[in-house]
Amino acid sequence: MSGDLAALEGRLGYAFRDRALLEQALRHPSWAPAHPGEDHNQRLEFLGDAVVQLVLTEALCARYPADREGVLSKRRALLISGAFLAALARELELGPCLRLGADAAAAGGAGRDAALGDALEAVVGAVHLDSAGAASRAVVLGIFGDLAARLAGREGAANPKGRLQELAQPVHGNQAVRYELVGTRGADHAKEYEVAVYLLDRRLGTGRGSSKKLAEEEAARAALAALAAPGRP
Repeated sequence: MSGDLAALEGRLGYAFRDRALLEQALRHPSWAPAHPGEDHNQRLEFLGDAVVQLVLTEALCARYPADREGVLSKRRALLISGAFLAALARELELGPCLRLGADAAAAGGAGRDAALGDALEAVVGAVHLDSAGAASRAVVLGIFGDLAARLAGREGAANPKGRLQELAQPVHGNQAVRYELVGTRGADHAKEYEVAVYLLDRRLGTGRGSSKKLAEEEAARAALAALAAPGRP
């Protein structure tokens, strides 16, 4: 276990003064019944949740100074969703470090999003206590990495048209992106639309869907993929 924890500290970029805090952060509630006197990680998770939200709120305000609070809240929500926190926990390889009760472990609890997300926040809470808050910001931002890049993938998937407009507007203006209906096919009750998206006069991609809206979203996703391709301006 000590080797696993040392490796985890290396991935976090933080060495604990009180290793017991990190051990507690990795104990799932199912661990406690069979191990009296060993606290589980829920209190640390409660603290870590607040720390993560504060650090991300400050970072988003600094990164997007022109955004209103509603937009900032949506961006923060994407970053603190259970699925995304679990993905970050997997990047840190927290799963093999978790301590679970026998039944929870047998049921695959170490791979579940809820257990991983809670453990990630608990680790942040442990860092906050161990460093008296001094290392919290650096550790959280190290875990999350480039916020704009993280958001690009998530916002693009949830709102591809909005993401494409956000990329184009600062350089080319509000009217640079346009969608053009290429054609339709199929019977009226099962019609399929094909739409092309342009940046100024440059065709970036096409999409198909059962409505113009869905076809436009697919076209926008194709355009985002084209713009992200290596060597593309």
